[in-house]
Amino acid sequence: MAFFLSCESGGKRKEVNGEKTAKVEQLTLNEETAKQIFELPTHCLTIEYPNKLGQVLGSEADLKSPKALRPIFYGCFDWHSSVHGYWSIVRLLKQYPELDSEGKVRQLLNDHITKENLAVELAFFQDKNNLSFERTYGWAWLFKLQQELTSWRNEDAQEWAKTLQPLVDLLSERTQQYLSKLVYPIRTGQHDNTAFSLTLMYEYAEQVGDMVLLNAVKTNSIRLFEQDKNCNLAYEPSGYDFLSPCLEEAYLMSKIMPKDAYKNWLVNFLPVLFESEIETLQPAIVSDRTDGKLVHLDGLNFSRANCLYGIAHVLPEIQNTLIPLANTHIAFSLKNISGDDYMGSHWLGSFALLALSNQ
Repeated sequence: MAFFLSCESGGKRKEVNGEKTAKVEQLTLNEETAKQIFELPTHCLTIEYPNKLGQVLGSEADLKSPKALRPIFYGCFDWHSSVHGYWSIVRLLKQYPELDSEGKVRQLLNDHITKENLAVELAFFQDKNNLSFERTYGWAWLFKLQQELTSWRNEDAQEWAKTLQPLVDLLSERTQQYLSKLVYPIRTGQHDNTAFSLTLMYEYAEQVGDMVLLNAVKTNSIRLFEQDKNCNLAYEPSGYDFLSPCLEEAYLMSKIMPKDAYKNWLVNFLPVLFESEIETLQPAIVSDRTDGKLVHLDGLNFSRANCLYGIAHVLPEIQNTLIPLANTHIAFSLKNISGDDYMGSHWLGSFALLALSNQ
């Protein structure tokens, strides 16, 4: 497969493995793309089945429908996808309010995000058998949703944020406790990746001024990752990855470390980012869009782009390489999100939006 370079690389065609590359324009978030992404979570937020509950049953009393167990976050196949579905909706409504010109989506959120429903969600997280439910991936997405709500000068959004705050506070405290016990980081390319969650948590804590959580994220990021060297992208991706362990860590540390220290660290951790070889990093291929695990690889293309944009913002001296590479990854998978099988459509829009929002 040919590797595509952006026109931003100077418009020159290069050869990769003997093949001529084409140029890729940077795809940005516009009204049309926003509408395509917006339709995905608004469709699935109220779809109760299929559903992957992922909980521990303590007794027969726990055998309830998804909506009874999670009256806010029951749709979109699983809890964390529902959470970041809400995030996508809020993020897009802030920029494109005309997407909900009739107010139906706002009403849906008003009906779902209530104190009564939050009490049920909160009680589940306090159940002794499910204290680690959605740790830390789902927790991080809840923080991201709360970050979006608290920064929106909108009466409804402020009320939703107020309603969700008790659960956010509980998981903030629980995150701090967990990080103090985490001896080694989790470096997989799926939900339990430590660096990805810490990045979202950092962004939330910094914006809302949760200094206790922010300091916990900073301190533990340094403890867990500062000594890392020679992360090898050649061993990525694994077959089910939607995150790049190397790039997620590199992106996290771009937020944690001062610029000069970060550059020195990155040269040792991921030296390929400073070499022409990085231009041969090719987007991952999905062979079966109905397979819920294999379709993860489209998410990998979006999350890679998100990381590459973020690193380029901090180190502009390598942005002429990283930004075209990010553009290529987005362009490769963005065309897949409309009309997709539910195994992809219930979550991929959020990852596309995350990357497009970081350009």
